[in-house]
Amino acid sequence: MKSIVVLISGSGTNLQAILDACERGDINGRVSAVISNKADAYGLKRAELSGVKAVVLSHKSYASREDYDRALQQEIDQHQPDLVVLAGFMRILSDEFVQHYTGRMLNIHPSLLPKYKGLNTHQRALDAGDTEHGVTVHFVTPELDGGPTVIQSKVPVFSGDTAEELSERVRHQELSLYPLVVKWFCEDRLELDGDTVLLDRQPLPTQGYAND
Repeated sequence: MKSIVVLISGSGTNLQAILDACERGDINGRVSAVISNKADAYGLKRAELSGVKAVVLSHKSYASREDYDRALQQEIDQHQPDLVVLAGFMRILSDEFVQHYTGRMLNIHPSLLPKYKGLNTHQRALDAGDTEHGVTVHFVTPELDGGPTVIQSKVPVFSGDTAEELSERVRHQELSLYPLVVKWFCEDRLELDGDTVLLDRQPLPTQGYAND
């Protein structure tokens, strides 16, 4: 059974989806620890309710990004993770930290990457007049939101949508997509070979949509 460490900064809805999938036995793994850089993150409560160790490691206690990331790495590695999952962890990570977890760190981003890296993705999609939006799960590399894509899921953008409505439509996809990818990884079906994502030893298409 794989050891999973989840990093959060907020409410932890994707964390909950992964915890639930582990509890059901859908994922051949267990969440060993949940770590947040914010003490008031509701996801910490979700971890405690599931009997998972919840850790607060505030970035404000460290002089530099590199100092924080070294302390974070030390905390993560205590749990001997097979996989590190970023679930709304609102930190830009240092290159050294990312390279330490190459091939075993995943992120979920609320856009159809490479579109709209960074923040405010829903409003940016609306402002651009997009007819489609969505979510991407990808391996993490030093480039912000730039790692190799595992899978994407598309949602329609309707006339008159608000950013909140679009966000909710995307979130609905996130909650099924992220546990699926974690399941693949924990079954040793998913791996990163250089810049190529392999599923069952076969390269995945550059843009693989879950709902095509």
